[in-house]
Amino acid sequence: MSDETKPGEAADIDQNASKADLKAAADDLLKNAARAAAAEGMEAEADAAMTPEQEAMRLKIEKEELREQLLRTLADLDNTRKRAERQVSEARVYAIERFAGDLLSVSDNLARALAALPDDDRANLSDAGNNLLSGIEMTAKELETALGRHGVKPIDASPGSTFDPNLHQAVAQVPSDQPAGTIASLFQPGWKIGDRTLRAAMVSVSAGAAN
Repeated sequence: MSDETKPGEAADIDQNASKADLKAAADDLLKNAARAAAAEGMEAEADAAMTPEQEAMRLKIEKEELREQLLRTLADLDNTRKRAERQVSEARVYAIERFAGDLLSVSDNLARALAALPDDDRANLSDAGNNLLSGIEMTAKELETALGRHGVKPIDASPGSTFDPNLHQAVAQVPSDQPAGTIASLFQPGWKIGDRTLRAAMVSVSAGAAN
C-alpha cells in the first residue's frame, strides 16, 4: 500500500502498479478527503456553538494579541531609528579620527620648536626672530583651534590633576610636591575626539613627597 498523502494532494501512482495497488491508493485519497472534511466540519461546529459572550471574548483576545504585535513592531522600528541616528552621529564625529591623529605630530613639533627657545634668549631676538616666533605661536594656536572645531580636544594633564588610566599613560612614578597618585608632570600632550581617547597623555605619577 502506498504512503498516505496530505489532504488535497494527489498520490504519486506508479504506471506499473497492479490493480490492487491502484485500489489502495484510491482508498487513501478518499480517507484523506474524508478526514479533511470532518476537520472543517468540526471547526465550523465549534464556531457555531460559541455564545455571543464567548465570541466577544475571542475577539477581545485577538485584539490584545494584535495590539501587542503592533507595539513590538513599533518598538523595533524606534530602536532601529535610534541606532541609525547614533551611527550617523558617530560617523560624523569620528570620520576624521585618522586624519586628526596624523596632525598630532605637527602639533608636537610646533610645541617642541617653541620649547627649544629659553625665555632668557627670547629677549635677545631680533625683530625678524620675534616675527618668526610669533608666527610659530600663531600657527600652533590656530592648529589647536581647527582641531577643536572638529571635536578634537587636548586632555587635561596638569600637575596635581587626577590620574585616569583611560586618558593618561604613566611612564614613571616620581617623588613630587603633588599628592600621591596624581599627575606630577607631563611628557607628551594627550588628545581625545568626542568620547574617545585619540592619544593618551604621557605623564609621570606622583609618589608623594620624598622622605
